[in-house]
Amino acid sequence: MAENIFTAFEKIYNTVKKVSYEIVPLESLDLRISAQKVYAKHSLPPFDNSAMDGYAIRLDNDTNKLKVTNTILAGDKKQPTLNKNEAIKIMTGARVPKQTCAIVPREDIVELEDDFIQISSNIKQNQHIRYTGEDIQKDQLILDIGEQINFATIAVLASQGITHLRVYKKPRVCVFASGEELKLHYETIKDYQIYNSNTPTLISRAKELGAEVIFVGMAKDNVQSLKEMINNSLSSDLIITSGGISVGDADFTQEAFEEFDFCKIFQGIVIKPGKPTLFGRINDTYILNLPGNPLAAALIFELFGKIILQILTGNKDIYHNTIKAKLKNNLKNKKGRPTIIPGFFDGEFFEPSQKRSPGMVGVLHKCNAIIVLDENTDYLQQNDQISILPINWKFFTDAQKEILN
Repeated sequence: MAENIFTAFEKIYNTVKKVSYEIVPLESLDLRISAQKVYAKHSLPPFDNSAMDGYAIRLDNDTNKLKVTNTILAGDKKQPTLNKNEAIKIMTGARVPKQTCAIVPREDIVELEDDFIQISSNIKQNQHIRYTGEDIQKDQLILDIGEQINFATIAVLASQGITHLRVYKKPRVCVFASGEELKLHYETIKDYQIYNSNTPTLISRAKELGAEVIFVGMAKDNVQSLKEMINNSLSSDLIITSGGISVGDADFTQEAFEEFDFCKIFQGIVIKPGKPTLFGRINDTYILNLPGNPLAAALIFELFGKIILQILTGNKDIYHNTIKAKLKNNLKNKKGRPTIIPGFFDGEFFEPSQKRSPGMVGVLHKCNAIIVLDENTDYLQQNDQISILPINWKFFTDAQKEILN
């Protein structure tokens, strides 16, 4: 019996487990997922320092004419004493003397003779001083388990002298195709054959989502050939394939899976397009068998396959996040099942694609988002507020949200 959309999600959330970890140098951490908590070893800044080239002063002076008694450069170890009615010339990043109350930028002073300067009277306490720990406090949690690392994270890690980090391994994904009517894009086809677009699509998308992907080949339309493909893929964390699980005479994929110790998690989803979707497990390898129709396969992968990979990568943000938008045009829908509709989001309006037949290939490359209508929605009006799910940039959250409109 086909699962409703919520049960299918819950079974994925409750079944899929993240992969193991490895140690990776800082220079290779881009877009990886942390498998450890990281605490700051040092406060940042590590000492009070000047945010400007200027002059360190006190605010208890008796005059606005101050004697310049010393100069501190960035990186200097010296810590001269700052007395009343004196100023110390200081460079950006240099450690400020303990008695400093403010830094006066050099453009705000008047240079006088005999190393004297004149300052204004409207100087504020603590101006242009960067105080110890105002950015990062020592022992502060700076990276949590399950957080994705980007260029900004690497900057923080580098500031703490961290050279290596424990991160989750990239999930290993194997992709194969079945269907003797299909040919790979580098083969010559006859007039009764078609090119296989599903496999390159799924390989590319899985790579974009952080997986290491291997293409293991094209299976013939028989159980033995499919068993060989499956057996050759069982070292992976996830097998993705499409087609072969409907009711046609040559649909042998499920039969081939069941020749192994196959644990079926769900078969079929009450959704359109994409009802004939199979999800299960053989030992520690998950199986996602998508519909054979190209658009249906791609949309189901966006809704469910992305979540599987998000968990496998170790990311803590495993729920679809949404963006509020307005519908650009009136939208009619045949109710009865939740419906996935692709379209284009321009930052304010979502325009549904006019073409969305399950067997189409040329739809999604003009789309950047989808909406999911609930089973009771047969009409949405122009300017209605809707929730969209991005499909060509990652947008997840650690709190589960309602995605149906």
